[in-house]
Amino acid sequence: MTTSTFKSTGHTEGVRRPGRWLALSVLVLAVLLVAVDATVLGLATPFLSEDLEPTGTQLLWIGDVYSFVIAGLLVSMGSLGDRIGRKKLLLIGATAFGAVSVLNAYATSPETMIVARALLGVAGATLMPSTLALIRNLFHDPRERSLAIGIWGAMASAGAAVGPVVGGFLLEHFWWGSVFLINLPVMAVLVLVGVKLIPESKNPNPGPWDLPSVALSLVGMIGVVYAIKELASHGPSLDAGLAALAGAGALTWFVRRQLTLPAPLLDMRLFRHRGFSGAVLADLLTILGLSGLVFFLSQFFQLVQGRQPLEAGLAELPAAIGAVTAGLVAGVAARRFSVRSVVTAGLAAVGLSLAVLTTLDQHTGYPLLGAALLVVGVGAGFAFTVTADVILSSVPKEQAGSASAVSETAYELGAALGIAVLGSIVTGVYRGFTVPAGVPSDVASAAHESLGGAVEASASLAPQTAEALVSAGQEAFVDGLRIAAGVGAAVLLATAVAAWFLLKGQKLADGIEH
Repeated sequence: MTTSTFKSTGHTEGVRRPGRWLALSVLVLAVLLVAVDATVLGLATPFLSEDLEPTGTQLLWIGDVYSFVIAGLLVSMGSLGDRIGRKKLLLIGATAFGAVSVLNAYATSPETMIVARALLGVAGATLMPSTLALIRNLFHDPRERSLAIGIWGAMASAGAAVGPVVGGFLLEHFWWGSVFLINLPVMAVLVLVGVKLIPESKNPNPGPWDLPSVALSLVGMIGVVYAIKELASHGPSLDAGLAALAGAGALTWFVRRQLTLPAPLLDMRLFRHRGFSGAVLADLLTILGLSGLVFFLSQFFQLVQGRQPLEAGLAELPAAIGAVTAGLVAGVAARRFSVRSVVTAGLAAVGLSLAVLTTLDQHTGYPLLGAALLVVGVGAGFAFTVTADVILSSVPKEQAGSASAVSETAYELGAALGIAVLGSIVTGVYRGFTVPAGVPSDVASAAHESLGGAVEASASLAPQTAEALVSAGQEAFVDGLRIAAGVGAAVLLATAVAAWFLLKGQKLADGIEH
């Protein structure tokens, strides 16, 4: 890569670039915010249910569509950043993210909310790969870069757990739309500081941006994830089958097209590298376990154990503390022991913590829950940070955006699948609960949509009947949560075994790159 590409970020100067750590702080601010937005709705769900009155399916879409759209567009946006400039794309995306946040805050119907969340996903897709790719070009010393990626990964992981704390504070003092309006000042800082501090970088010979590939990537990802969600929630159906066929067909076509293009959106040959493929798989499933757990424990703490939103958010803080701590030392640990040891141990830790949650009941004490969340955070911090480093350091700088997009696609797809698959299990089990005698059919129907709906609908009943209805709903929700935790544990433990073999011999880079 020529020095002109980086505009005075030659290797010697790049290593000593005085503003690089300050630039990193601005980049991780964007990552933190995008990650917070993926989980902040977990706490706002009861308030949304009361205000917008969504059905259970609409509620899942409000939670899911943001991550679905991000997952569908990340590869395309990563490739676009390689072409037009990663800094330029980041600043455009940050501006759009702030503007669309206002639309989310003032949504007046479930349908408007779903559309607004989807548009926020489009903006979010421009931010995530740009940040990681810019880190690749800010830090040329692999050890410094490992630390930078550790900080980046810690913020990405912590965002999932910080979301409930931020959301809890805002929901206790303001209305639910405030969880989106906080994006505005943060994005304003990002744009103003980023213009000055972040260096531009792009591929000097990128080739054209292939729009058919963009469309195939979007259709394929959304089709497959939608099919999984529908299958898990409602069982086999024509809709789910058609979506799966359309998604799989589009992704197959996408792969074949990339192999024939002289300048593909995503170089599929990267996946021939066993370490790269193993890192992507571990990435995806680490976040699946983390995001699914955080999303549903938010509701458990509020709707089952009766905690206030801020208290519920703070209860999930151990996951953030664990993720940040592990992320900062992950690079050192991977060099001292090995990549596969650290990633496998991280995945196993998340899996075992989820297994512990299969013992959950309505009265489970906080020490057990807090300890499980801490271990999940530590495991995710180690696994996610090391795999992101492996993915990023195994490609030429020209493809930094595309490689970052692969890492981010794994992250967002994992978040979407965590909420969709584990959430659909919870919802499916929940909907089977028996309504107490004497409950009118319309109230029973509302109660079966979601636990938030049951709490809201019970307000119209006699106190004794209302208590029985809510209690039955809570018991069914916890049953679903236990089963989902068991499924998540099995997936994570199986992935830990796979990672041990796939990452054999994989190492992080050492020394200064030349």
